[in-house]
Amino acid sequence: MLVLFETAAGYAIFKVLDESKLQQVDSLYKEFETPEKANKVVKLKHFEKFQDTTEALAAVTALTEGKIGKSLKKVLKKVVAKEAHEQLAISDAKLGGVIKEKLDLSCVYSPAVAELMRCIRSQMESLITGLPPREISAMSLGLAHSLSRYKLKFSPDKVDTMIVQAISLLDDLDKELNNYIMRCREWYGWHFPELGKIVTDNLAYCKAARHIGDRTNVAGSDLSDILPEEIEAEVKLAAEISMGTEVSEQDIGNIRHLCDQVIDISEYRTQLYDYLKNRMMAIAPNLTVMVGELVGARLISHAGSLMNLAKHPASTVQILGAEKALFRALKTRKDTPKYGLIYHASLVGQTSAKNKGKISRMLAAKASLAIRYDALGEDTNAEMGVENRAKLEARLRQLEEKGIRRISGTGKAMAKADKYQHKSEVRMYDPSGDSTIPSTSKKRKFEEVEEEEAAEEPETPVVKSKKPKKERVTEDLTVLHSFCCIFVVLTSVLSQPTEKKKKKKKKVKQEEEDD
Repeated sequence: MLVLFETAAGYAIFKVLDESKLQQVDSLYKEFETPEKANKVVKLKHFEKFQDTTEALAAVTALTEGKIGKSLKKVLKKVVAKEAHEQLAISDAKLGGVIKEKLDLSCVYSPAVAELMRCIRSQMESLITGLPPREISAMSLGLAHSLSRYKLKFSPDKVDTMIVQAISLLDDLDKELNNYIMRCREWYGWHFPELGKIVTDNLAYCKAARHIGDRTNVAGSDLSDILPEEIEAEVKLAAEISMGTEVSEQDIGNIRHLCDQVIDISEYRTQLYDYLKNRMMAIAPNLTVMVGELVGARLISHAGSLMNLAKHPASTVQILGAEKALFRALKTRKDTPKYGLIYHASLVGQTSAKNKGKISRMLAAKASLAIRYDALGEDTNAEMGVENRAKLEARLRQLEEKGIRRISGTGKAMAKADKYQHKSEVRMYDPSGDSTIPSTSKKRKFEEVEEEEAAEEPETPVVKSKKPKKERVTEDLTVLHSFCCIFVVLTSVLSQPTEKKKKKKKKVKQEEEDD
């Protein structure tokens, strides 16, 4: 068995002297503890040294991509092809497939081969003769630096590094500008507080404050280049009756210097925004058309690179930037967020509140397709993004106007929704059923029935109905009961004064006995 071993100095071909020891993978390292033991297991057959660093970089780049370089192909044809019956042990299975396809050589890759490669690397200085250790370390360091520069220069993942840095700097500039403008307004407001209420634009405020200086100079200064005529007249009128305090020339100089800083940073921010817009249109044109350059750049920055963003599914793109809210919702078992950074896209912003979730989901699905097309496609046009955005705008218009939705399939049939009407009968509650007491007396009911019968029958002489005996007895008993009650009350009332008189007589007798 032959072993192909790659080093920073060149390619080495080893011959395995005792293949039986490869079967004991766990104890193979014991055979390479010393150079003498290592020489009994493997022996150097051929070593092809690289001429310079350029050749070494080309060979290593080809190996990392799973290709056969010129130098490796030369070595395999020169040495291995002579012993075609021997198997070739390699450290990369993908490279072995390419070698077998192009050179028709049987290649072997197994855990035993990987362990053998590690053991050879530990005794590489003693196994490869003719190369001093210092030269091997110098060539390894030089190749490592060259390979790093090559990857940084030509890797497609590193092209969007400028976008990540630019959007981060843009956010930092916005924060610093807000701090500077607040400080400028507060500082100059002590001298001319009315200017802050009249001029609302921050950049115009700083330019006006720098141009005016002391408020007494407003009458003779020309602010037509900075402010409209109406606002300029209002500023001049407010300066005459201002309530601000007096400040020195040194204070005015420092305020003007701060205004210069704000104006310079604002101009640089505008320049940086134009640069970011151009870079986004060059690297991710479809994503820029879908969500805008700022939102697209923030998505790329949050994911780390355009390639990493392309690996995310649409559901992840939708909530990218709302990780805290997502995990908090999962922890508390509440509703998960519907959108993250994609909320700031123009399509989501112009949607009503009830349709924001739907539009953000559809926008994330189309944006994920656009990201993959930009990252992995060969074309650099934005036709796909324009087409998908037109579909989303049409869908948004349909949702906002509450149009009739088409049924999937032929698209000819319409889904008609009839207006809902509640057709059940409404029954009112009858409270009379709660009471068992008749609303009218039996006597009254009996008289009403007789009157109705009399009205229906022809005229006949009216005969007075006699009361039954039972009703007369009950009426007599009620009268008797009422008289008894009245008698009891009267007797109780009349008995009270006699008791009082008895008490008075007793008191008088006691007083007389005491005397």
